[in-house]
Amino acid sequence: MSGGSAGAVFPITPLALAARNAGHEVIVGATENVMPLVAATGLPGAPITSRTMFDFMQRDRHGNPLQIPKDPHERNLFNGRGMARLALGSMEGLVPLVERWQPDVLVAGALSYAAPLVAHRFGLPWVRHALNMGEPSIIDLSAAAELAPELEEMGLSAIPDPDMYVEICPPGARRPDAGPAQFMQYVPFNTQRALEPWMYTKGDRPRVLVSAGSRVTADYEADALAALVDKVAGLDVELLIAAPQEIADALGDLPDNVRAGWLPLDVVLRTCDLLVHRAGGNTMLHAIVCGVPQLVIPAMPKQVGMSERLAGYGAAIMLTAGQDDSPENVAKACRELLEDPAYKARTDELSREIAGLPTPHDVTVAITELVRSRK
Repeated sequence: MSGGSAGAVFPITPLALAARNAGHEVIVGATENVMPLVAATGLPGAPITSRTMFDFMQRDRHGNPLQIPKDPHERNLFNGRGMARLALGSMEGLVPLVERWQPDVLVAGALSYAAPLVAHRFGLPWVRHALNMGEPSIIDLSAAAELAPELEEMGLSAIPDPDMYVEICPPGARRPDAGPAQFMQYVPFNTQRALEPWMYTKGDRPRVLVSAGSRVTADYEADALAALVDKVAGLDVELLIAAPQEIADALGDLPDNVRAGWLPLDVVLRTCDLLVHRAGGNTMLHAIVCGVPQLVIPAMPKQVGMSERLAGYGAAIMLTAGQDDSPENVAKACRELLEDPAYKARTDELSREIAGLPTPHDVTVAITELVRSRK
């Protein structure tokens, strides 16, 4: 099970592919709007709701519109409640899918709260799969509060704990309060396009990649992306802008040292010297695997903790949007990250940590053993 965006589909894909390659049957349940992304992974997908994740985030149970809170704590509560409503909306498609197909185990992204409810109903084991370097626990508590009526009807006082938690954050940057886990290598995954030589060839100048994530639209984060580009445009670097193609096209004519578009990050990031981005968890882990230091400017409160841990480890610099992310500070941070080899060295340490963790195949074996033990 996945959520309703690329950031929820891509992190769970390597394990799903490993399970299928090991001979198991796999179906990915997610919102209807991300079915093309699921299809692009080569996995079969089943839509479990026709509504989008944003529909559930932006409206309450009664369909009344909601405003995104500005207070960071309230924003985390808002996220938890919205994902809980997505869980309730997904039951209509998920329950008949489980009834008819009869899976042996549910594996769900960390914010897919329908999985524990369905697993409890059908007596199935369930595995919770991290999507990034660890979100605040307050999101889980907020989701549980939103789901309180349904939990009470099921005779539950809380969301059921998973039978296994798959952790993809390297131990050195993990949340201090994180519990026991089955660690797994983070394997970068993204949709592809035909490669061009510059994508896998390093140029003469430092290569800096700027991203605001895969969900950028004209109405969401496009202004933030444009602002980031403006802040780094004065550096003497080769600049890459990772964005959906229609957003890249809207940037207009670009200087000779700038390329923009939907980039295969698993290839391109390995040629980069620096990543400047809005602290998307998938992007963050992707850069660590590729050994690329980062300038992170969190777009949402839930990303602050993971950004602080990465900066505290010495693999990144974090700036706060609207406070210390002036063009001067962004340019200064970029120069420091490019010129001080300590950031690259610390990033490489985390990358080696990830490489030493169990593979998706190893975790598939562990899940198989879990299912057998439950039977």
